[in-house]
Amino acid sequence: MGVFPLCSTEMLEKLLNVVCGRNHDTTDENNCNNNHTNGKKVRGTVVLMKKNVSDLTDVGASFLDRVHEVFGKGVSLQLISADHAEPGNGCKGKLGKPAFLENWVSTLTSISAGDATFNVTFDWDESMGFPGAFIIKNYHHSQLYLRTVVLEDVPGHGQLHFVCNSWVYPAHRYKYNRVFFANKTYLPSNTPEPLRPYREEELLSLRGSGSGMLKEWDRVYDYAFYNDLGFPDKGPEYVRPVLGGSKEYPYPRRGRTSRRATKTDLNSESRLPPLGLNIYVPRDERFTHVKLSDFLAYALKSLGQVLIPEIVALFDKTIDEFDSFEDVLKLYEGGIKLPDHHLNKLRQCIPWEMLKELIRSDGEPPLKFPMPDVIKADRSAWRTDEEFGREMLAGVNPVIIRRLQEFPPASKLDPKVYGNQTSSITREHIEKNLDGLTVDEAIEYNKLFILDHHDALMPYLRRINTTKTKTYASRTLLFLQDNGTLKPLAIELSLPHPQGDKHGATSLVFTPADEGVEGTVWQLAKAYAAVNDSGYHQLISHWLNTHAVIEPFVIATNRQLSVLHPIFKLLQPHFRDTMYINALARQILINAGGILERTVFPAKYAMEMSSIVYKNWVFTEQGLPADLLKRRVQNF
Repeated sequence: MGVFPLCSTEMLEKLLNVVCGRNHDTTDENNCNNNHTNGKKVRGTVVLMKKNVSDLTDVGASFLDRVHEVFGKGVSLQLISADHAEPGNGCKGKLGKPAFLENWVSTLTSISAGDATFNVTFDWDESMGFPGAFIIKNYHHSQLYLRTVVLEDVPGHGQLHFVCNSWVYPAHRYKYNRVFFANKTYLPSNTPEPLRPYREEELLSLRGSGSGMLKEWDRVYDYAFYNDLGFPDKGPEYVRPVLGGSKEYPYPRRGRTSRRATKTDLNSESRLPPLGLNIYVPRDERFTHVKLSDFLAYALKSLGQVLIPEIVALFDKTIDEFDSFEDVLKLYEGGIKLPDHHLNKLRQCIPWEMLKELIRSDGEPPLKFPMPDVIKADRSAWRTDEEFGREMLAGVNPVIIRRLQEFPPASKLDPKVYGNQTSSITREHIEKNLDGLTVDEAIEYNKLFILDHHDALMPYLRRINTTKTKTYASRTLLFLQDNGTLKPLAIELSLPHPQGDKHGATSLVFTPADEGVEGTVWQLAKAYAAVNDSGYHQLISHWLNTHAVIEPFVIATNRQLSVLHPIFKLLQPHFRDTMYINALARQILINAGGILERTVFPAKYAMEMSSIVYKNWVFTEQGLPADLLKRRVQNF
């Protein structure tokens, strides 16, 4: 008799076989095949991604999974009948016998290999009928990403596809069964009766209880206000209002993360550490491991931590500003040269391979941006009126410009609060540049357009101008020329009246000029108009009207529409990654002291101002052709 008793010797042999990659699954499969000789076999192919592929920090996940596999803790699939109910099981579809993925132990997957393919064999008989769904139970140590399951030669149905695309955590993490449905669509009323309970239970699990701490394996889609932008525990300068849930600050809902409240304000949710990007969203809403944005977001985060001293030193004459146009051009021509000690700090923060798009490895200076086409041939081309007009349509924010229908342009601000806000632009200001037309004729011939940022900015100008950034409310009039291009006619820059809002605005009007002081002032007026348009794009057109307003639709779709619903299948591809992008934005972009507050003119009032703009948001006006009709540009 050896040193080990028999059972220990067998256990040791199994462990050695795991380490060596040998496989006992074949024996188990043969035993299974010998047990059910009366039924038929349905073979399937399962495509999945192991955790060690997606998580470079957990290279031991594969080994632990193989250990679990040896001790009978594998991954099982159990077919659910769409035709026949299980007696005494609440009209639920009949369950087949569990079938385990085959050859897991001998299927070695490298960290960079990506997907792995496994076979599975199900027992099937006529009482099963059509398998409309299956239950998967992961008894491994680690989660896996289940992509597809394909059943071959299902009697009476042929090949059957299940498109899953979901993370499956170990079974003990769930209080319910993970169910995946065949790649078919049903309205609720047309769903096969044996599948309806599973459909309803799946939606209940996605809705959650509305309380409790959410973990990474939870799949809960729930609502919350924007109460995590500020950080009152850090000081008064980091206090921000809660957006949403009030008439004063309406806002779209975001996904609930369940973090604890701050100590200073119980209505505000605590924040993660500066480098913490492990924000709760349902696991399937996170970026895939190959999505470059995941790496770039983390890289940019780390860059901001280590490069601020270098950037401050580069523009040290005027902190947070460029000293000259030459400094701007350096970003395109030479890049920002980082000292070696900064690069070493950067390497310690994140894996070097993930920074190839940011830190050049081909000999080019780091932080070098591609040269804009408009200044490749002529550095001063951006200064022309033609280019200014072109960018109204071909630039970042072509969704605000509208055809002018009244002159002078009027305001929709409440005159009882803001006094007379009608534009001070006169006919004399613009008629000399209308190619012989009068203002009335230009309006009649659909030749006059306006880029109007007056009403959006005026209510917040006093507060904005108390920060380091200074700006004006602007109106820009443009003329549609016969060659189809727009040329600027006049720019009005306005400030609140020094004696109070009810006295209206104080305004100055600037018209085109090429030389002298007038030419310089005209360039400055165009700069203010362009800054307003760029800031409005980032804050309203892009963030609010694209990212923020869609998140409640993502949440509602997952809470109310089953994956079997045809509308869900149409919407889901368009929603991909939205919740995670928005969560990262709340962490590093739109938060107090974040990138947006540092770079967009409303500064600390940016998100608060976007809430006020949201008061005028109407769902039915957002799509086409409604938006074009509202701006009277449908014929252009």
